[in-house]
Amino acid sequence: MNFEDIKTIGIVGAGTMGQGIAQICAQAGYKTILFDINAQVLQKAEATTVKNLDKGIERGKLTEADKQAALENLSYTGDTLQLSCDVIIEAVVERLEVKQSIFKDLDAVNTPNTIFASNTSSIPITQIAAGIPNPERVVGMHFFNPAHIMKLVEVISGAATSPEVAKTIRQLALKLDKKPVMAKDSPGFIVNRVARHFYVEGLKLLEEGVADAKGIDRLMQASGFKMGPFELMDLIGVDTNYSVTSSMFEAFHYDPKFRPSRIQQQKVDAGHHGRKSGKGFYDYQ
Repeated sequence: MNFEDIKTIGIVGAGTMGQGIAQICAQAGYKTILFDINAQVLQKAEATTVKNLDKGIERGKLTEADKQAALENLSYTGDTLQLSCDVIIEAVVERLEVKQSIFKDLDAVNTPNTIFASNTSSIPITQIAAGIPNPERVVGMHFFNPAHIMKLVEVISGAATSPEVAKTIRQLALKLDKKPVMAKDSPGFIVNRVARHFYVEGLKLLEEGVADAKGIDRLMQASGFKMGPFELMDLIGVDTNYSVTSSMFEAFHYDPKFRPSRIQQQKVDAGHHGRKSGKGFYDYQ
């Protein structure tokens, strides 16, 4: 699949990341199909897209015509048979078996030339590609939240990834007005491996009673960070952040420096997932 051949992009998973990725693909002029098994999640994604586009108009970054063109490019479905595309980007839960199952199912409705890209933030691409037909077309395309605003995209090559496929995805990222960085396959890749300790150490301070979440956040902001670790976890999703930490803890053979926090696990168990649930380390209700 050459970059010029990309006309249709499928996104699997209509959560926060999937919705944002679908939006920018549609804005870039691609026919975009957003898939999710949950009809309510699809409805929420559609409403969020309209809201984001309206904000773009308010800020003078988009026109009404831009909005309408993007909406015309975007469709929603709960039927995998409609996901016959040139590029498919999965943006689902950070579980290896789920990602592999998705690509195996979609292999049946796509040609060997279809590129399978994963938005995983921590699972090695080589592991995801294992057992997938034509593993040379499996590549990492890791966006950052919120996907319609953040510029960085990590393009990750697994052991089997074709250099041409990685090049094509880099060109696609540029077309989406992103700044792609080529990365080798490793748990957490570049950003999440570096940033994991921003969260983990903050949580350790909280566990040890050194300071409360607000105090730690204020200190990090005073040091030059736009957001502290707890505000950022609430924005990303406490559950998502915990899942990534758990995945990296396992991938690094349970190295203690990646140990997930009991406090964070308790938040997840209680359904306190951050802004999206109305409560996390802070109360948004």
